[in-house]
Amino acid sequence: MNFDVINEFENEIASFFGSPYAIAVDCCTHGIELCLRHQKVKKIVVPKRTYSSIPFLANKLNIDLEWKDEKWKDYYYIGDTNIIDAAVLWRQDAYIENTLMCLSFQFRKHLSLGRGGMILTDNELTAKELKRLAYDGREEHIPWREQNISEFGFHYYMTPEIAQKGLEKLATAKNTKPKQWTIEDWPDLTKMEIFN
Repeated sequence: MNFDVINEFENEIASFFGSPYAIAVDCCTHGIELCLRHQKVKKIVVPKRTYSSIPFLANKLNIDLEWKDEKWKDYYYIGDTNIIDAAVLWRQDAYIENTLMCLSFQFRKHLSLGRGGMILTDNELTAKELKRLAYDGREEHIPWREQNISEFGFHYYMTPEIAQKGLEKLATAKNTKPKQWTIEDWPDLTKMEIFN
């Protein structure tokens, strides 16, 4: 398997969004989870209308959950952090400085790959740390058996096959107008039994 294709896809997405660095992950929710873990966040504040996997992270990470009634468009910040859920955003040069912006390539998104996501950042050290977190705590381009892994990580990396598909579909995505999502595309999660 050629993992270089993942780096190529990361570079293309970073260039399109205007971000210095991009870290490919297996899904947007895992990207947000990695950012929350990296920053050791103790509470998340999320809109009532979003995808259910985001508030589920509070239970998974054993942190507090607070709801906000926000009419967001294209993206929203996770509480008082610099972490952005930008799962439905597709716009050139949309990266916001000093943030961790998480994208989705799930099958309903503009760049539809079935699965996958990306974390955008302008901090080189943070990019390296998040990359290790997504790759089981290991450095890339070195076989894991040859490494002395020294930190905990997660199996959240993007596969080369998904990255290749992303490269193949990227030109079409760049030249096609994206769907404009509205807040009504999501139900009020606070009315669901699981959150009560």
